[in-house]
Formats: sequence, C-alpha cells, structure tokens
Amino acid sequence: MARVFLIVMDSVGIGGAPDAGEYLNAGEPDTGSNTVAHIAQARAGLKMPVLDRLGLGAAVKLASGKMAPGLGAVPEGLWGAASEVSKGKDTTSGHWELAGLPVPFDWHYFPDAEPAFPEEITEAVKRLAGTEGVLGNRHASGTVILEELGEAHMRTGWPICYTSADSVFQIAAHEEVFGRERLLTLCREIAPMLHEMRVGRVIARPFTGDAESGFRRTGYRRDFAMAPPGWTLCDRVRAGGGKVHAIGKIGDIFSMQGITDVAKGTDAELMGHLADALETAEDGSLTFANFVEFDAVYGHRRDVEGYAAALEWFDGKIGELLPRLGEGDVMILTADHGNDPTWPGTDHTRERVPVLVAGAGTGALGLVGFVDVAASVAAWLGLEDGGPGRSFLTPPEG
Repeated sequence: MARVFLIVMDSVGIGGAPDAGEYLNAGEPDTGSNTVAHIAQARAGLKMPVLDRLGLGAAVKLASGKMAPGLGAVPEGLWGAASEVSKGKDTTSGHWELAGLPVPFDWHYFPDAEPAFPEEITEAVKRLAGTEGVLGNRHASGTVILEELGEAHMRTGWPICYTSADSVFQIAAHEEVFGRERLLTLCREIAPMLHEMRVGRVIARPFTGDAESGFRRTGYRRDFAMAPPGWTLCDRVRAGGGKVHAIGKIGDIFSMQGITDVAKGTDAELMGHLADALETAEDGSLTFANFVEFDAVYGHRRDVEGYAAALEWFDGKIGELLPRLGEGDVMILTADHGNDPTWPGTDHTRERVPVLVAGAGTGALGLVGFVDVAASVAAWLGLEDGGPGRSFLTPPEG
C-alpha cells in the first residue's frame, strides 16, 4: 500500500531564495527575508518540536545559514530546502511548480497606481454586475479596503475591485446587500477576460457586517484560477488510476484539473479533513492540502504573534496525526513561498521553503527544486510518468 499526503504550509518560508534580490516589498529587495527564523527571533524561540524533529530547524540553517531560536533538534526525518524557478512569488506559481509544472510564461501584474485597471476591465465588471460604477480600482489590503469602502459599497451597491503585488483581480461585495451568489457569478463571468491577460486568479471576497460593528470577510471566498497550461502531478496520479483528494484551496488553484474531490473550511476544519483522509484515502492516492491562514490571516497583516501561535498550533496537530500514518504512507510538508511578517510591506517574500518528510526514513536531502517534490510523489506512488524533476524518495517495496 502506498499513499502520499502532501501538505503545503502556505507562506512558511525559511530564507531568501537565490534570486530574492530581484523581488521587492515596499521598494526593498527580499534578500534576507526569512519567515520562520525571524518569527522565532521575535518570539525568543518557537515551540515546534514535531516539525523540528523532522528537520525544520536544520532546513532553516541549510537554506539561509541562520539559526531559528527554539528549533535545534537533531533531525529524525528526511529534510531539505527547495527553490522555485517560476518568475513569481505567488500561490499559483508555487503550487503548480510543486506539482511539477513551472509557470512557462510571465504573469500579468497590475500597476501600483490609481486607477490600477484598464477601462475595459472596469466596464466589463459594471456591465456584468449591472452597476453604474466600481469602487477601489487600486492596490489594497483586503481588510483595510473594507474599512475604507464598506459603507460606500452598502450605499451604492457597487463592487469593490482591488489587487495586490500578486497576479490577482479581487472583487469584494456584501453577502446581503450585493448577494453571495451574485458575487460568485460576477467573478466566474469576468474570469476568462482576466485569464486571457494572464492574470492568475480572480478572487471573490464576500463579507458581512456594517459600519457600526465593522466589516468581516466570510469563509465563502472563491478563487477562479487559470487552468494549468499542462499536466501536473494531479493529472499524473489520475492517469495512473489513483485519486486526488484536495483539502483547502487546492481545487481552486488547479481549476479542478486532475482533482477527484474537495474539502474546504477554516484551517482547524481542514486539519479534521486531513485526519479523516488518513483513515479513508485509498491505496495509490494523493491527498493534497493547503493551510492558508499562515499567509492570509497573519503574514499579510504582519502579525508576528498570530503567525507564531498558528505555527505552534499546526505543529501540535501534525504531531497527533503522524502516528496514524500506515505502512507505505508518506507525509511531505512544504510551502509555496514566504510571507515574512517582520519584512517591509505586506506582500509575499521570495524564499526557499522547507521539505520535511515523514514515513520514508531519515537523512539530509540538501537543496532541491520545487519540481523534485512532484517527482518524489510520483515515484512513491509508482507512476511511470513522474514529470520533470528528480525524486528524492525511494518507492516502498510491494
């Protein structure tokens, strides 16, 4: 029996990538960014004994030459650090490449100007939404723009359109005033136009509340992502007769290409779905999970304490699940980019990411590529087509 549980800790980077100097945050290069080490330093130590025993502290040192206070265990798993070649530090690029598909083109990014969007886009939004105008039309933090424009949105009914340093077009609307399904329909209908421009994702951001009590984003976010322009690990697993169980926003990231089923929710709920998958996932299957709150809730908001608490919570929960791995099961924990909450700006940081493996022995993997993760999963599952990359895993016998 062989199963793989591939877990992406969204934004948990471990040191500036070799090309970090080419990527900026608030005008400053990402060289020297280090999500895990800087959080650990700010807290005078992180308590993550489970991932540290797998090799997290050692991976931080390998990736950056830095020590992360509190993370100094002798590794008992397979461990290494991975670098990305796709020209982006965004969710889609990272996940596609982890699945064996480096992005073969340059994403389109909107300028940090006001207005940020060309007129043909805003006119299309107005037409599809049936409104006389749009609000926003600039780069913004998702929570801040609700504080600034939530009341105007409730008064006019106009959708709030904004972007970030990522290749995204986001639309926020009130679930009751505008309507959740109406927002999802709007995003679904405008997405092909954005994808033609090579904008990676159109994101629906429903919210509730009012000016007096405050506005709050709900859990009904939906990403309308460009379909991968080639085969990914998910397609290879399906072609080999296995199933791909997506947990979190994996289905959205891959536009459901190669995905068997999806389970969503908060990170706490996702951990429950992961626990269920350990009991129910079939032989030859891939369970592919993304835990997004490190990034969305704490990284972008530069909340060091919140990020640290989330890391420690995650470590404890993974510690409860690892003993439930069966013979032939392997769990790979990695990330898609960084989001150093101590770094300038509010955007992702271009970082190496950890590669921690439970269930496949011990040892140092060294510096590997994102695509090597996909090749390793394919090798473990006995797939003839592993795609690009080199496997760092030896398939189980039988």
